[in-house]
Amino acid sequence: MYEQWLVGPLFRPWAEVMLDEVNLTGGDRVIDIACGTGIVARLANARLGGTGHVVGIDVSPPMLAVARTVAPRIDWREGNASSLPLQDGEQFDVVVCQQGLQFFPDKPAAARQMRRALAPDGRLAVATWRPDDEIPFFLELHRVAERHLGAIVDQRHSFGAAAPLEALLHEAGVRDVRSNTMSRTLRFNDGAVLLRLNTMALVGMSAASKEMGDDERSRVVSAIVSDSALCCCPIPMNRDSPSR
Repeated sequence: MYEQWLVGPLFRPWAEVMLDEVNLTGGDRVIDIACGTGIVARLANARLGGTGHVVGIDVSPPMLAVARTVAPRIDWREGNASSLPLQDGEQFDVVVCQQGLQFFPDKPAAARQMRRALAPDGRLAVATWRPDDEIPFFLELHRVAERHLGAIVDQRHSFGAAAPLEALLHEAGVRDVRSNTMSRTLRFNDGAVLLRLNTMALVGMSAASKEMGDDERSRVVSAIVSDSALCCCPIPMNRDSPSR
């Protein structure tokens, strides 16, 4: 579902932006940390045209299973961001992490591992969503969900301010840290799918869902999706949403 419904409209546009920022050149060694189903790694591999080496690392075997099916020639590895599965002395010209850092339990350790993987004079790019109060559409969906579940800490937006991110990378030994805030208009062809996947994410991050059985959780998801559609996405539910 992630690969089919979210990668194209949501994650691929930002992967393109990230790779533009790091300015890939022929022969670059690239590592994509928290690669998911691998969109950043796959685009990097395509841009390099087989002249470099691309590694994708993720903690989730199901995500990596999809990645291996879509792009079997890339070096996919299962591993944790706070202890990267690197060979002795292995380093990369480009280290990227798209929408992963805010989920890592030990962010300082992950930042140190990124620095460890970075070759001298290499380039590091990290992307995180801005706070949800800067993305009105997703903020409204959050409010709808909280009416059913109580307070929800949405980890997707938990590292939205630039200063803490810059400080984290500086403390890990990264030099010349700069941050940019970017905005794009994203288009989803099927608003109903977006609402369901976003609702499932919010329910999963709520404290209330931990006490629910499968039937109750399914009922709550359906109720939130229905209220979200009425509130935010009148039929046919096509919607534009600026994001970082």
